Amino acid sequence: MKQVSRRAFIAAFMAPSVLLYALFLVWPLLQAFNDSRYQWSGVSTTRTDIGLRNFETLFRSDAFWQSLRNSGWVLVFGGLSLVALGVGIAHLLQHSGRFARFLRGVFLFPQVVSLVAVAIIWKFLYNPSFGLIGAGAAVWGGDVAPAGLLGTSVTALPSVTAAFVWWALGFYVMLFLAGLRSVPSEVNEAAELDGAQGWRRFRLVTWPMLWSVKRVAVAYVVINVVNLFALVFLMTRGGDPDRATEVVLTYLYELGFENGTFGLASAQAVVVFVLTMAVTALVLFWFRHDPEGARS
Repeated sequence: MKQVSRRAFIAAFMAPSVLLYALFLVWPLLQAFNDSRYQWSGVSTTRTDIGLRNFETLFRSDAFWQSLRNSGWVLVFGGLSLVALGVGIAHLLQHSGRFARFLRGVFLFPQVVSLVAVAIIWKFLYNPSFGLIGAGAAVWGGDVAPAGLLGTSVTALPSVTAAFVWWALGFYVMLFLAGLRSVPSEVNEAAELDGAQGWRRFRLVTWPMLWSVKRVAVAYVVINVVNLFALVFLMTRGGDPDRATEVVLTYLYELGFENGTFGLASAQAVVVFVLTMAVTALVLFWFRHDPEGARS
């Protein structure tokens, strides 16, 4: 009887969260799968069942593949930058001094700023006439000068990626800082006794001990890149110039809310969901062997 009441108590506390999760996450996802079968504007009461033709149209779209390539570019280069800078800065900020605490606050500051404000700030910085970065690029960049870094197809996506890395970096610094502080002190002491110092100790001892933290970091990179929308939309008007910064969510917005092809947008949402789950599963598979767990 006591066990039953305990289970009922746990179920009562979990029920609101499960209900909200099902209502706002599971149900819209299932609805997207269903809507992908229809030719539908999103507001009309009439829908035409066209089977898999939305997926055929999507896979023949150059803009769709361009958005996937751009998202993949941000994932690779932005993700590598976030992990490398995150672990490097965290390694430098391990000390508990006043200046180290100040710098941790500085790196975490962008996380508490509205993403809209971040987009406006970086668009201002990239302005070729008076922006701190854009004006410098206009002086040294030659062909970049008239349109600016955000107006040239070669530099637009790297510029947006740099803004994205700046915004997201604080989270990864804190994540790796927590991971570094969780490394047992006796492990570092043993490494020092064995003569491992500096980069050698980090590569052979510290980095393998951060296995679970790296798994979380890479998974969050995938999630952040897939959800990248407001920054791109506000900085480049949703993919300009010539779709050079088009990512999966900006193209989905164009299909659903600008072109009125809600069924096609739902088909893209389904494809992006499947690809995201596949990449996440690949990440979890890659990090399935935990050296720290193997030693315990």
